[in-house]
Amino acid sequence: MDPSPAAPHPAPPRAPKGSSNYWRLRPYVRRQMGTIARALGCTLGFTAFWPVLAWLPGQLADPIGQGNLPEIARLAAIAAAAFIVRGAFQYGQDSLMAAASLQIAKDLRVRAYRHLLGLGLDYFETAASGEMAYRLTGDIDRIGDAIAKLFHQFVPCILQLIVVLGYMIYLNWQLTVASLIIAPLMAVLIAWFGDRLLGFSRRSQDRVAGLAALVAEAVGGMRPIQAFGAEAYETERFAIAADGSRRAKYRAQQIKAVQFVVVGFLQAASVLFLFWLGGWQISKGHLTGGGFISYVAAVALLIDPIAITTSNYNEFKESEASVDRLFALLQASPAVVDRPDAQPLPPVTGQITYENLTFTYPQGDRPVLEALNLTIAPGETVALVGPSGAGKSTIVNLLLRFYDPQTGRICVDGIDLQTVTIASLRRQIGLVPQDTVLLSGTIAENIAFGRSQGDRAAIERAARIANAHEFISQLPQGYDTWVGERGASLSGGQRQRIAIARAVLLDPQILILDEATSALDAESEALVQDALDKLMGGRTTLAIAHRLATVRRADRILVLEGGRILESGTHDQLIAQGGRYADYYARQFR
Repeated sequence: MDPSPAAPHPAPPRAPKGSSNYWRLRPYVRRQMGTIARALGCTLGFTAFWPVLAWLPGQLADPIGQGNLPEIARLAAIAAAAFIVRGAFQYGQDSLMAAASLQIAKDLRVRAYRHLLGLGLDYFETAASGEMAYRLTGDIDRIGDAIAKLFHQFVPCILQLIVVLGYMIYLNWQLTVASLIIAPLMAVLIAWFGDRLLGFSRRSQDRVAGLAALVAEAVGGMRPIQAFGAEAYETERFAIAADGSRRAKYRAQQIKAVQFVVVGFLQAASVLFLFWLGGWQISKGHLTGGGFISYVAAVALLIDPIAITTSNYNEFKESEASVDRLFALLQASPAVVDRPDAQPLPPVTGQITYENLTFTYPQGDRPVLEALNLTIAPGETVALVGPSGAGKSTIVNLLLRFYDPQTGRICVDGIDLQTVTIASLRRQIGLVPQDTVLLSGTIAENIAFGRSQGDRAAIERAARIANAHEFISQLPQGYDTWVGERGASLSGGQRQRIAIARAVLLDPQILILDEATSALDAESEALVQDALDKLMGGRTTLAIAHRLATVRRADRILVLEGGRILESGTHDQLIAQGGRYADYYARQFR
């Protein structure tokens, strides 16, 4: 698989104006409609047995009173058969809906992750990693649960209510109409409580996502936290955030508690009124005792679906906050995208040209680069030096098209980078960063990093060139040794050599070295520098360095300051000029 960035999907469909974001889940639900249709077929079969369960108690009243054992046995056999067939339908409904809802959740999770990978660096500069992780885990789990309950509980309960109410009308329409007088009031109250629950749920989800972000920050910054003795400070920060989450959740639970009390009281009042009215009809001879028992059994069959429907409605409102958060992520668009007519970049020789380039970061208020003109010949090694904020990393970021310039253009072999696909461009550029990111996986997987691992010989050959084969061979499982998150079990020099092996395996014509040896000890730096020398042979190389000893052999050194090139030349030429580079060099080696 190519190490190209994920192309973002088209924007998800918008919800109808004034409606819930749940409507935007339609494409994902539609893909599972075959499974859902079979599940609903089982639901209809399951629901059809509810009138039988209401009918049986009324039929048993007289045989039990008369001690008619054969009739009792016959009705019991009917009941057993009904429960067996109903159970089979219920199994089909539950298993099919579980399959559909889990697949929908998986599709949403993959879609969101692919979209996240396609967003630009500007998005990640302001986004909290813990919150992004929560949207792809906790929020999507909530959405999957809501979809499962919609078809697994809510729809069956609605069907049960319709079927049982129809049977109740058949038995005694007067009692049924009287029983339903209070239903509109209950519906209004449930909707009112649901709207308030949605607001508190949104607040609660934001608080939980904030907690996840704090945890991610703490795990990533554990060394400075412990080094500065800041454990108590961080614990206090987390406790304050956790208390905010607790309060938001508690308010949501309070709303639900009040709702259940109010709705429960109205249900009880309806039942009491029903018994009074049923007793009056029996006294007038309009209703038999057995008929009233069947009717009461039917009413009893309504209690659970009403309670479940109310509970589901509350959960749907809570989950709607997760739906909103998910689609807020899916609506985020990358700042840099392929043009509709973009073409793949053909194999290049490595000439790079920056033409009258001006660039300001999205959150910035002044240009980082101004009217920059620069040409790098194929195979040339150019080192960029200068103070922080001079524009060194920006030159590299623009070449990789993490951003596009406001004015001017960048060309490779004379081809404007904005006319080619981003994936084909980055496939021809190798990057060796200062802080090598290793993923949880084997050494071989980390060297391959997005490409096929089938050619183990190529992976080993790349490791040898990167001076990594020797230490890898000494690991317990060699190339199959598992590397923990961020490669914490390896030294800085070992991680850097794996990064170089990645670049060797990619075999790019253009190479970027972003302070690749700045954090290493002398022995590791010697090994890494030797590997870099082998990697750089015949490739166009851009090297960013604060340690000037690493750039002395560059073909050309550019001194940047304030987004402009102040000096250009070899190490000896710049030292002889006695300018800014000579001053940097003297201060660093004084």
